[in-house]
Amino acid sequence: MEDQAVCCYRHPQRETGISCVRCERPICPECMISASVGFQCPECVRGGAPGPSGGPAPAGPPVRSARPRTIAGGAISDDPRLLTKILIGVNVAVWFVALALGDRFVNALDLVGRVTYPSVAGVAEGQWYRLVTAVFLHQQPIHIAFNMLSLWWLGGPLEAALGRARYLALYLLSGLGGSALSYLLAAQNQPSLGASGAIFGLLGATAVLMRRLNYDMRPVIALLVLNLLFTFTWANIAWQAHVGGLVVGTAVAYGMVHAPRERRALVQQGTCVLALLVIVALVWVRTVQLTG
Repeated sequence: MEDQAVCCYRHPQRETGISCVRCERPICPECMISASVGFQCPECVRGGAPGPSGGPAPAGPPVRSARPRTIAGGAISDDPRLLTKILIGVNVAVWFVALALGDRFVNALDLVGRVTYPSVAGVAEGQWYRLVTAVFLHQQPIHIAFNMLSLWWLGGPLEAALGRARYLALYLLSGLGGSALSYLLAAQNQPSLGASGAIFGLLGATAVLMRRLNYDMRPVIALLVLNLLFTFTWANIAWQAHVGGLVVGTAVAYGMVHAPRERRALVQQGTCVLALLVIVALVWVRTVQLTG
């Protein structure tokens, strides 16, 4: 027999795996209020939860487990933005190092397929790390400022909704997806860098999550259309990274939040492995093109 879906006690149409740590009523991300440990519902925060001496029974369906979980099955953490803060810190730290060391540092870490200079090699020549390091590399202040603000706005709610491990997998796979499509489609000697591929993956994941929770989709669709408009109209933007990150992030998030409970771990892990295999295949195809 399949488990019955647990929905938010204030929004019955929104399925959730999170419950209030005081009264154990299921709550959706809109109703979650951070506490010293886990989350509380609005009634408990206002002091309306039934006390130990008795009182009205809490409304809503019974929770499935004494340990609250996110909608994707992740554990509830004390700081739901911890990984987002760490990712922002890493990006900013790398940016300061790039400012201090200049082009020598940037040229060693950015994404480039193949170059003709004898002192510099690209991904096709064996420097696979560039697919990852380029995701954390920025040069212009406006570039890192825009990406980090987007990471803070999009990353925090996703980290809280997915859990840390799934959120980190989503971020890294989205970044790699952007790098892989840039490597495949861009000119072999065209350098690129930035977290934009990962950010677009988070944007696609936000759309998937909002649709799963039956939220109003118009704001996120408008934001997505606006960002795609900028991607294809502004100069010096690696549209391949944006599109690659968006596709991978959307696909991975869909597998995470729509995985059936009885096979949740298997489906989620399989989705991530499949996404990684596709990325590896794209990189292999381009490497054969450039070196064959």
